[in-house]
Amino acid sequence: MRHTLPIAPQFYVTAPQSCPYLPDRVERKLFTALSGDNAQLLNDTLSKQGFRRSQNVLYRPSCAECSACLSARIRVADFAPNRTQRKIINRNAAITRTANAPWATEAQYELFRTYLDSRHADGGMADMDIFEFAAMIEETPIRSRVVEYSRPDSEAGSSDLVAVCLTDVLEDGLSMVYSFYDPAAERQSLGTYAILDHVEIAREAGLPYVYLGYWVPGSPKMGYKSRFDALEIYKGGQWQPIGEPAEHEDETHPLSTDPIAEQVAKLDLPDSMSRHD
Repeated sequence: MRHTLPIAPQFYVTAPQSCPYLPDRVERKLFTALSGDNAQLLNDTLSKQGFRRSQNVLYRPSCAECSACLSARIRVADFAPNRTQRKIINRNAAITRTANAPWATEAQYELFRTYLDSRHADGGMADMDIFEFAAMIEETPIRSRVVEYSRPDSEAGSSDLVAVCLTDVLEDGLSMVYSFYDPAAERQSLGTYAILDHVEIAREAGLPYVYLGYWVPGSPKMGYKSRFDALEIYKGGQWQPIGEPAEHEDETHPLSTDPIAEQVAKLDLPDSMSRHD
């Protein structure tokens, strides 16, 4: 009689490259393919352990000499906007939100290019063309949405797209995979507004968390995430309140990272995908 064993996901490590967050550091990522009937289950399970999705890949930073990238999420039930964030909500009261299937449009790409050229002209996505952009939006093996934010234009009698967020719907929350917005509307703080609105979406849907990606102590690019109330980080194999951000600066120490094999061995995988002897 022939028996077929469940196939456990295979994990790989990227080649080292310059870190986009901290100077004079090198990054690498632990990753696995996200495909097949168990894609949603694997994404749900590994997202709870600090992984993020990029198209059909799940990854987590696994740098040889640094562990500063800490996955962050907001506890929706305990979140309360501060004074500045309440002003941002009021300032954007006229903005409308639509949640669509993951389908790329020319309007999205035009806004995306404007955002990159203004904020990340030297980043890894700077040369992304419309076909690569469409792949980023549309190649998702799990439940995803494109959340669009538009501002009414009274003179034209229409509305202008001002922000977009590619969002995954997880078992326990919303994961903000990638966001971009109109850089000219700096006073509107559209990036912060999108996060605040996702907290409301999650609250309405009864989902406990909003996943924000990685917070990096010492990185000006990621400092804004620590300003959100009820923020947790994934550290030492568990989620914990962020506490005082300065307390996590030791994560940049070269002895703070476990070997790759040990990291993989510690992962909790879905029972249907675990390898059995």
